[in-house]
Amino acid sequence: MQSELLIREKFLNLQSVLGEKQKRLWAASEAISIGHGGVSILNRATGLSRQTIQAGINELKRGINPQDAEYMRRKGGGRKTIEEENPHLLRRLQELLEDHTKGDPMQPLFWTDKSTSNLAEELNKEGYVISAPTVARLLHDLSYSLQANSKDLGGKHSGKRNSQFEYIKAQIKLFQEDGQPAISIDAKKKELVGEFKNSGREWRPTKNPIKVNVHDFQGPEGGKKAIPYGIYDLAWNAGWVSVGVDHDTAEFAVESIRKWWVKMGSFTYENAEKLLIIADSGGSNSSRGRLWKAELQKLADETGLEVTVCHLPPGTSKWNKIEHRLFCHITQNWRARPLTSYEVVVNLIAHTTTKTGLKVQSELDKREYPLAKKPSKNEMDAILLRRHQVNEEWNYSISPHRERPTNYECSPDKSRQITNEKYDITQEPLGKFKKSPIISQIF
Repeated sequence: MQSELLIREKFLNLQSVLGEKQKRLWAASEAISIGHGGVSILNRATGLSRQTIQAGINELKRGINPQDAEYMRRKGGGRKTIEEENPHLLRRLQELLEDHTKGDPMQPLFWTDKSTSNLAEELNKEGYVISAPTVARLLHDLSYSLQANSKDLGGKHSGKRNSQFEYIKAQIKLFQEDGQPAISIDAKKKELVGEFKNSGREWRPTKNPIKVNVHDFQGPEGGKKAIPYGIYDLAWNAGWVSVGVDHDTAEFAVESIRKWWVKMGSFTYENAEKLLIIADSGGSNSSRGRLWKAELQKLADETGLEVTVCHLPPGTSKWNKIEHRLFCHITQNWRARPLTSYEVVVNLIAHTTTKTGLKVQSELDKREYPLAKKPSKNEMDAILLRRHQVNEEWNYSISPHRERPTNYECSPDKSRQITNEKYDITQEPLGKFKKSPIISQIF
């Protein structure tokens, strides 16, 4: 009786660290050391069955292979996997997943989503006993994974795409080597102004998110919207964003460029004679836009600059440098921040910066820009437009009707007085921006 209590105490102390095989062999070793009646004593002290203890004794008598010591059970033991019991299961699962590629609309899951629960339900109808988690495991074993659509199909496009990119690169290099401004322009996505959700996450106290409207529509009474139009200086890693409140039109686009020139560009490029604009082929700055060209002629006349425009080929707007040199950083800066007012929009844009030294200025444009405005025939006839020999539908220059205005004067302290019919401001020079290492990586 005393030995049985001692063995029980030993077992209780060791059972938490012993595996199935180790318990069996330990109990067998104790039973052998006790001798006659040892199996019964170990059965009562440990609760292990007599068959288990006897199996351990037989293992010890046969000898333990050191290579098998790491395994709890004999090789091949345990329940068979479902794919081993059903050799055709994996092939059937693949057939269900590939139904949509065979062109047969009568396949079982052709018109439903291929979730693991739907796949498991269909396999169960065919006689297989399988659960959704098991289907997920089998899909991973077959090298399947959850994947979204990939936007790789560019659709129909002109064979001139490559030559246009090469031409744009060459033009930017020529302008920069000559000390002339080269800018990338585009309109950012319209933003709702108010208590609306803004994508992204920001650190806040636990369970204390910023509360916003349930719905992201403006309601029957209407609402405010912000239209950021950006200009990015490719050489100096600096940007200007005009925040409009009305419509994204060609007039608004050129007005944004005009403000960039008055507030930033004219200080950085004091001796500029030309301006290169890289723009998309659609939208307010469309390559076919009549109002766009008429407004550019006005800009050229006001500044005395020859304005050269190179449009990106249709369907390639995501390669516009402003998208991933300026707009993406603005989006990052206001993530998870509701744009509750125009002041918030302008300030968040103006405080956007990067480790490479991006500088951004922003201003609210409260003017109205009516839609469907058309230039007159006289305005169109007055446009001094010269198309380039390379891809003439995308590349053209507009010359001013007169020389650069003489009312751009510099005082000894480098402050400049800028005056014309639209602006009357005195502005200190912005200074030289920190030159970015990305200048040479234009396209």
